[in-house]
Amino acid sequence: MSTRTALVTGGNGGLGTATISAFLAAGWRVVAPVRPGTTDRLPAGAVAVEADLTVEADVRAAAERAASDTGAPLRAVVNLVGGYAGAGLIADTPVADFEAMLAINLRPTYLVTAAALPYLVEAGGGSVICVSSRAAVAPFPGAAGYVTAKAAVLAFAAAVDVEYRKKGVRCNTVLPSVIDTPANRVAMPDADHGRWVTPSEIAGTVLFLASDESAPISGAQIPVYGKA
Repeated sequence: MSTRTALVTGGNGGLGTATISAFLAAGWRVVAPVRPGTTDRLPAGAVAVEADLTVEADVRAAAERAASDTGAPLRAVVNLVGGYAGAGLIADTPVADFEAMLAINLRPTYLVTAAALPYLVEAGGGSVICVSSRAAVAPFPGAAGYVTAKAAVLAFAAAVDVEYRKKGVRCNTVLPSVIDTPANRVAMPDADHGRWVTPSEIAGTVLFLASDESAPISGAQIPVYGKA
């Protein structure tokens, strides 16, 4: 029987699948909010909840479902939802494209964390893990919206840490380089894929940050770059 629950977003992606599988293997109950019609893509054993994570009501319902098992209280929130789109140099980027990166990378992280925090506090504490990007600390041209959104995730995680650490809730952020997924291989066929970080490597780091072994760690920004 699982004795604790993790709420994991982005469960249909390569990183999400690896992360959910790692938590399930470690004995966690995993609740995964996903877009309607995609629940069949989750690893077996995950509790699927159909939700649009940009809609506050959907997010609150997902958090309530995650906290609904009194025998396995919510103890971890893993914010994996995000996306990338290059849009050219800043002067050539429409503000709508810039704001779209904030909407997909920052808004779900904020909504999910805000909805889950009362449950984490009520359960006696827990861990929030956010995913930023190396681009947030080492920007590259042509992606100002993405860079800004991922830097905002770092700032938000720092705010969670300072507001909730004394309430027993830790918040840390992982910063991957390019993740070795099928989609990224198709997009960058000539890259040295052996230098990229794998989903399972990131998943292991996330699981550690949710575990009791990482209890002294909060407010960290952890690079997960592989060999890149």
